[in-house]
Amino acid sequence: MSTPDTVRFRYNQAILAAAVIAFIGALPLANARGYLLPVLLIPLAVGLWAWRAGTDADARELRLRALAGQRRIAWDQVVELATDPRGRAVARLDDGQQVVLPAVRGTDLPRLVAATGQTLPGATG
Repeated sequence: MSTPDTVRFRYNQAILAAAVIAFIGALPLANARGYLLPVLLIPLAVGLWAWRAGTDADARELRLRALAGQRRIAWDQVVELATDPRGRAVARLDDGQQVVLPAVRGTDLPRLVAATGQTLPGATG
């Protein structure tokens, strides 16, 4: 459960709405033939991913959530926060690994850093 000082980043909930519409739209196809029933799993998986995937940050760690599972990264493992050419936020770790932070854009980095209780150099306010 997230605490009040946890900052949560999630994908746009329009993806979840689109998955529900796709599920309803796939019902006639799945009912037409029994072997087409697994078609319903695709919008179901997209809907679950849209509901669950994202990044949670607090003063102790980053928690990267995916459809099935999560990864915890302590802040002391993070060497640098940056953006990639597509505008996504990336954490560079002390072991040389680069991790894309789900649902975090480059413009969200000040909020992400604020979750640690730190401030960005040169930040005002």
